[in-house]
Order: sequence, then structure tokens, then C-alpha cells
Amino acid sequence: MSDAITLDPQASAAQHGAAQDVSSSQTSVIDQRPTLDVHAKTARSPLAHLFTARADSEAGVVLEEKAFLGHLTLRGDPAQAGFAEAVETALGVALPLSPSTLNLNDAGVSVQWLAPDEWLIIVPGDEAFAFEKALHEQLCGRYQVVNVSGGQTVVSLSGAEARQVLMKSTPTDVHPRAFPVGRGVPAVFAKATLILRRTSEDEFELVIRRSFADYLGRWLLDASEEFGVCIKA
Repeated sequence: MSDAITLDPQASAAQHGAAQDVSSSQTSVIDQRPTLDVHAKTARSPLAHLFTARADSEAGVVLEEKAFLGHLTLRGDPAQAGFAEAVETALGVALPLSPSTLNLNDAGVSVQWLAPDEWLIIVPGDEAFAFEKALHEQLCGRYQVVNVSGGQTVVSLSGAEARQVLMKSTPTDVHPRAFPVGRGVPAVFAKATLILRRTSEDEFELVIRRSFADYLGRWLLDASEEFGVCIKA
């Protein structure tokens, strides 16, 4: 591990003028990402063995693994005074409060509603520790931040036939009227589950557990084959 810091939630509460929670304790935040030189030599993404570069200018489907991003789960009470404002200050993105919504910015930071008290935060991989620290520094009271980066990966699905691939793979309604930009939901996909998000007019993202990555990667390649596949690596 390359860095660690211990933060005191009592100090954060005092800074924000909030009532102190005597049941809380100091929080140790550990950078789970190895140093850059070690990461460059040893890191292997969950789909590296499948998603090797494949060029096809006429492909109807474009796949890309967005490997080694930072994945954080946040739990807390959005009705708690200052909670949503603290998250926005730490991340630079507003906390989505409506079910199945996703907010993101141009810096590669996204926050997705998963449940009334739970959100998935995805950030550039080399900034995950900084964002995790920022959340702890801004938040007070009862909340939880967990780095789950090692257990997930993201696949980008785009191209003229991307929606056809989704229609073959999931019962979720992906028509633009039902699944506009900024929507994200847990979904059944083939015989597994994942988080399906629409990040732009032309792109969907699939947040996949590492344990499902090989199966779903092979499914995507097979489901896309009839349309022609371009793989960005």
C-alpha cells in the first residue's frame, strides 16, 4: 500500500457545526492501489485476456473495458443535514436523490443511485484515494464509504447496434423513452447480474463484478458478432 491516513469524524462534525456522535471512532483510510511502477508491471484487468484490440471500421458494436477505475460505495441518510452538500463538495458532482438516476461530470466522476441510502461512485483510478479521503473529511455523523475497486470493472458498449445487443441480453427496457441518458439500474444480463447505465446518447456502460467478468465478456463478444465487433484496448 502506498499511503494511509487516519481521520477523526468528531473533528469533521465540529468543523461543520454538527452534533457529535459519541458512538463514532477514528477512521483509517488506506490507499489500496499499489505505487505506479508496481501497478504498471503487475496489474491485469478482469477482461484483459478477452478484450484484445480488434479494429473494424464497419463494426456495428464497439466494446472497451474501462479498466482500473476507482469504485466507491457510499451509504448514508440523504435527509441528514448537510449530507448531500458534503458529498457534492467532495466529488464535484451532485448526489442523485431520485431512483435509478446517474450524475456525472467531464472529469470522469459519476455518482449513481442504488438505493434510498446507497450510491455507487466511479472515479479515475489514480484519484480514488483522494476522493475517499475527501468524503471522510466532508462527511460527519453516520455514513459509510468502502473502496470496492478490486471487485468490479466497467465495459463501454457503443455503436449503431449497441441497443440490439442489449435487447438480446437483458429484459430491461432499453428503448430511449424508457432508458434516457442519466439512467442506471441493476439488471439481469444473460444469466448474471450487473449495473447498466446510459452515460451519453451513444454509449452504455456495464458495471460488472470481477467474478462474472469472463462469462459476461464472452457473452458480449458472441452477442455482438453478427453486427461486427471493434474492441478498443
